[in-house]
Amino acid sequence: MRSVGGPLTATSGSSRKSMAKRTGPHAVCELVRRTAELDLHRRPGPQLIGLIQSIFALESAALFDADLNEVYDAGAPLRNLENQIKSIYFFETVRDDRDTGLILRPLLMGELPIGSLVMRGEMEGPTADAVASLAAISFDRYHSLANETRIERARRAEQLRTTVLDSLAHAYKTPLTAIRAASSGLAETSGLTVTQISLVSLIDEQTALLNDLTTRLLQTARLESHALELRTEPIALAPLIEEVVASVRQHSPELSVEFSGPREDLCIHGDRGVLQAMLSQFVDNAAKYGVAGAKVTIGARERAGSVVLSVHNFGPVIPQSDHERIFERYFRSAITAGQAPGTGIGLAVAKHAAQAHGGDVWVTSDRERGTTFFASLPMERERRSAS
Repeated sequence: MRSVGGPLTATSGSSRKSMAKRTGPHAVCELVRRTAELDLHRRPGPQLIGLIQSIFALESAALFDADLNEVYDAGAPLRNLENQIKSIYFFETVRDDRDTGLILRPLLMGELPIGSLVMRGEMEGPTADAVASLAAISFDRYHSLANETRIERARRAEQLRTTVLDSLAHAYKTPLTAIRAASSGLAETSGLTVTQISLVSLIDEQTALLNDLTTRLLQTARLESHALELRTEPIALAPLIEEVVASVRQHSPELSVEFSGPREDLCIHGDRGVLQAMLSQFVDNAAKYGVAGAKVTIGARERAGSVVLSVHNFGPVIPQSDHERIFERYFRSAITAGQAPGTGIGLAVAKHAAQAHGGDVWVTSDRERGTTFFASLPMERERRSAS
């Protein structure tokens, strides 16, 4: 915030009279021309206030940019400016005080105030309105460009990060395959001690986990970059769910599952591998974070041309504030982060998998009803894309 000060007093009549020669349509046209030449890669406030003060020969002028919360002034300092100029913004004050020479205007984009303007000097009301409009447009242009620049930078950074993830995941696949082959060969070697057999088993187990992680990284990178082409086909949901449960039971043998539907003939068009990854993540989460011994309930039902898949369990309640963020990559809720190992990648894969099919995911969680992860997949859209 700039430091401002000085008396808010009236300009002498002779001084205001001399300044009146610079006001009017010609001065407005000059301001229009000069504002069109502003460097919008720099904050417009310091550029604008100097133009307004000099073009209209004002004794004082000040602008408030509400988005940046900054005040800019030129000419003779104005006492108590910061409070007054913010008051104009908050209350959208419009006033022309002939006794003091003060001209007050809010800066509006449509009906939305985005700043305010104080001028001291000779100026007609319509001219002051035009100056305020030009200042508002300049502020809006700057902030729109700044937002576009930030979005473009974020997009490029995300694109680079996705490329790096994809490259790393591919690079890891080759040595992982070699390690798994070597550990399998060692396991078949005769004469190993009990300790050696245990170590080989540990290598094989951890290699499988690392292989699963790199697979998820690849899936995430491809889904986010839209580089993955879906191979859609009719998929019977009941067998797909059975395959997912069997896969999760390999590392969670105690898992107790209950089917709430689906009926045997319920099908959907989609990419089997991608949908299997999505559903596996939901079931894996339920197995890891559910109360020991509690059942995991898997459901599937038709609703308004879509199939809604659900995976329910009882476990730690996910706070409402985390319901959106839990599907962001690497985010782990503080409630569950210490309960089981994880990377924060799986639910991001599930979200992108559903969105790649034109669907979406969400979660509900409370103490009485437990936690349920949902995925909605539109049926008709997938049928058209597969045909």
